[in-house]
Amino acid sequence: MTEATIQALNGIRDLSMVKWYVIPLMMIVMYIYAREIKEARTSGNWNAVFAGLTLFGVDFFNETWNGWVMHLTQRSAFWTTPGDTALRVMVGWNIEIIFMFLLSGIVYYHTLSKSTTEKIMGIPEKWFWAIGFSAFAVFVECLLNIGGHLVWEYPFWYLSFKGIWLIFFFGYFHFFCAVILVISLKSMKNKIITLSIIYAVPTIMNILAFGFFGWNY
Repeated sequence: MTEATIQALNGIRDLSMVKWYVIPLMMIVMYIYAREIKEARTSGNWNAVFAGLTLFGVDFFNETWNGWVMHLTQRSAFWTTPGDTALRVMVGWNIEIIFMFLLSGIVYYHTLSKSTTEKIMGIPEKWFWAIGFSAFAVFVECLLNIGGHLVWEYPFWYLSFKGIWLIFFFGYFHFFCAVILVISLKSMKNKIITLSIIYAVPTIMNILAFGFFGWNY
């Protein structure tokens, strides 16, 4: 295993690592969702909540298959987060990342106007902002990589311009595609079914990995 992988596995899901700042961060996330739910109950528009949960659910899947890569290769996941954290949940996932992705979908949703035909630079705004947020996320990830907080192992994942495109599409852009899909669905039933599938897949994968196979990632 790579040095970064060994560091990421060290203390994984160790509650003694939890730091006090997690508590106010958790309360901020809970407050934002409480406000969104309160407004949704009044307006009947639950899209902000669905956007937040959808983006986080896709990230949950991303981090799960990334963990599977680590175990199956016995070398490294595509990305690992060996740096300091208040709680490392998986080799590439920590509590700070979790809080960020819980809020990212809501931020994206509130960036959109109420118009369904609005365009920015000739691009439908939902796709413009999906591209914009994804590009910004890749930029931030590059900074984290330079700082050693987020490590990319496999050359095809990060070397050359093509590698950056892989991170753009498979690291972030499809998150927003999933959000656009869910909030575009007409019925509440279809939104709930789609969201349930998004969460069911990584949940089953993790039950199999941890409960039946005894993997650790």
